[in-house]
Amino acid sequence: MKRLAATLSALTLLAWGCGDNGDGGASSSLSGTVTVLAASSLTEAFEQIGDDFERRHPDVTVELSFAASSQLAAQIQQGAPADVFASADEANMEKVVDSGDVTGTPTVLARNRLEIAVEKGNPRDIGGLDDLDESGLVVILCAEQVPCGELADQALADAGVTLTPASRAENVKAALAPVELGEADAAVVYATDVRASDRVDGVAIPDEVNVIATYPIATLAESPNRAAADAFVANVSSPRAQRILAHFGFLGP
Repeated sequence: MKRLAATLSALTLLAWGCGDNGDGGASSSLSGTVTVLAASSLTEAFEQIGDDFERRHPDVTVELSFAASSQLAAQIQQGAPADVFASADEANMEKVVDSGDVTGTPTVLARNRLEIAVEKGNPRDIGGLDDLDESGLVVILCAEQVPCGELADQALADAGVTLTPASRAENVKAALAPVELGEADAAVVYATDVRASDRVDGVAIPDEVNVIATYPIATLAESPNRAAADAFVANVSSPRAQRILAHFGFLGP
């Protein structure tokens, strides 16, 4: 599987068993390249889903490009060549639907929760969103136009917390990185990003102020490889792929 954008190093593939091979209509005749533009928070899960798809369709190459959903939507509207779009929110998917860049109806592949990423051992003793406005605390949020930033702002508002972040990151991985490197005390990211990192701990956000992200996926109207694109989209809803998503902490669709 090729990668179009650098993210975290690939994780070791898990053995998912061979009890179900649901491809959502995929066939052994599939071939060529399928280019998938996906939200940064899907990185680890989609790397494994892509590898698994290639193993079952050896004539297909899956190319993955990860970035903020808002950035990917803009690229699609500007004519970037791609087959599949997986967004971390419905708003950015709706943009490409409205511009005629999607074929068919998007389907929800997963949901996600927000969580506070803190340094290992939580040395600043952060217990929740209420603690993030503490003087001297270095807090990172995603940019306002990025789904993780918009959702974090909503959660903070619901919790009655007002803060000025040290910076606004271009995507969720960029928000998490300063905490992983010991350069920030906390970041509001997705629970899946906390789970995928062995360099941070997580502080749960209570349901009453948490915000659930919904992830839709769709084949793009100008897909150069429609058959493989449709098969990849259908495959993400299969029990096999859903187990991979659940392993990384995603909630079911």
